[in-house]
Amino acid sequence: MRERLQNILALGIKEMRSLRTDPVLLFLIVYSFTYAIYAVSKGMSFDVADASVAIVDEDHTALSRSIADAILKPYFKSVVEIDARDIDRDMNAGRYVFVIDIPPSFEKDVLANRHPTIQLNVDATAIAQAGIGATYLQSIISNEVENYLRGHGSTAELPIDLVSRTKFNANGTSYWFMAIMQVVNNITTLSIILTGAAFIRERERGTVEHLLVMPVTPFEIMSAKIWANGLVILTAVFLSLIFVVHLFLGVPLGGSLLLFMLAAILYEFSVTALGILLATFASSMPQFGLLAMPILIIFQLLSGSTTPLETMPQWLQFTMQLTPAPHFVNLAQAILFRSAGIEIVWPYMAILALIGAVYFLIALLRFRRTIVRLG
Repeated sequence: MRERLQNILALGIKEMRSLRTDPVLLFLIVYSFTYAIYAVSKGMSFDVADASVAIVDEDHTALSRSIADAILKPYFKSVVEIDARDIDRDMNAGRYVFVIDIPPSFEKDVLANRHPTIQLNVDATAIAQAGIGATYLQSIISNEVENYLRGHGSTAELPIDLVSRTKFNANGTSYWFMAIMQVVNNITTLSIILTGAAFIRERERGTVEHLLVMPVTPFEIMSAKIWANGLVILTAVFLSLIFVVHLFLGVPLGGSLLLFMLAAILYEFSVTALGILLATFASSMPQFGLLAMPILIIFQLLSGSTTPLETMPQWLQFTMQLTPAPHFVNLAQAILFRSAGIEIVWPYMAILALIGAVYFLIALLRFRRTIVRLG
């Protein structure tokens, strides 16, 4: 047993030395956990910011002016008043994303409880801001009308008092969420690429034959590749969370970083084994890239890091439960967003360990066959 552990340690150190001589992979690791995190989290924003708004005020009353005054920066630009005849022309020219049309006698109809209608024109081609911005404007208009009626004693008390409290991200800043989820996605990508590339590199350089004449087993070779590449990625993840996500981007890490890293180790065990499994089906790096690409896309789009898993068809949800990605996304969100402890996340960690063991056994069987064929 001691000799086996020594072999795994020595082979792992060899893997790390081999990685050190590959500047392309080293650059990919550094890029993925530094600038790529910043670019994705800051470049892809779901927040409304500086949206252009025009208003057609056909009422010219205190209520209509209060609605215009309530539309403020940074969500919206300063409101511009235009004529009703210019709505189509200006929106077709792309000057405004939103145009609010307040009808004549709006204030009078509100006070008389006649339920008047405000028209909100939205340029839906600006899809990133159209949906959320329209919701913001509806909320602003409703609040202004309600406050106006309350000031005139014309509103009834609601039977409930609804109080909302948002944890972790009270302002709904999208890049807080995007930064951490991008770290999760990059763990998947780098884990599969590095371990797969390590095996392909052995075949292309002819060093597999050297391993075959050494007193080492396929289990030891595979274990060494997993721990060596996994250690490199986990180190990059830890440094990225501290220096890029937390210090540079200012994203608070709500829970235990140690618990998250423990979950990341279990996830690494699964996806690195998957990387080796894919590499056994490829004879070159281009083939490996073509095999890995659909897996990476599926893991990124269907893991719950981009869209909630609950919005997907039932059969797809069940299928994705057989992969480690959605379980790790749940772990990351529970630990770093909601400060969950081990007593809450241990079922996910147990599932990750079980999936990792299955992936490892399948990859080991395939790896042995490949080694025997090469020998």
